[in-house]
Amino acid sequence: MSRKFTETSLVVATHNRGKLEEMQALFAPYGVQIISAAELGLTEPEETESTFVGNARIKARAAVRATGKPALADDSGITIDGLGGAPGVYTADWAETPNGRDFHKAMVETWAKLEAARAPIPRRAQFRCTLVLAWPDGDESVFEGEVAGQIVWPMRGDLGHGYDPIFQPVGYDITFAEMPASEKNVISHRSAAFRKLIAECFT
Repeated sequence: MSRKFTETSLVVATHNRGKLEEMQALFAPYGVQIISAAELGLTEPEETESTFVGNARIKARAAVRATGKPALADDSGITIDGLGGAPGVYTADWAETPNGRDFHKAMVETWAKLEAARAPIPRRAQFRCTLVLAWPDGDESVFEGEVAGQIVWPMRGDLGHGYDPIFQPVGYDITFAEMPASEKNVISHRSAAFRKLIAECFT
């Protein structure tokens, strides 16, 4: 059984605005103030692990050390069957450029890799999220969520962030980027992990 969360505020270890807004929306019903690592001026630790849980732990622990407060971190990404599970933990790395992250470039290159691999259609993929909630005394809880879908082309929609324009979840004929946040937040990988967190720590 995970530890109950009784604080009024929570540090979320992210510098990603889209991720922060998603977290704020998810936490809104629970009266918890969300403060991002970016707002606190915390530096982003180097993510050196090869798993989502490993990298989430690095971020959560760094935020706890810097603030002395409980911190929540997520590591998430997309795994694509036709690319052997890539990009996985390297999802954001595929978007890196000398001028910052460019997910348009990443999606173009991802589709090109699938074409080169002659990956079968539908090109199955999963968005995965691992949340780590860490306390200053070293206690930690881990929650995982995923949503299955397929990679589609061309890109569709201008909502969402990251790889959302090429990810069509199972049971839908629209991409995450064509879906209002209120709808996406019900079925997303992050919301799946978040529901587990709420059930264990907030109810």
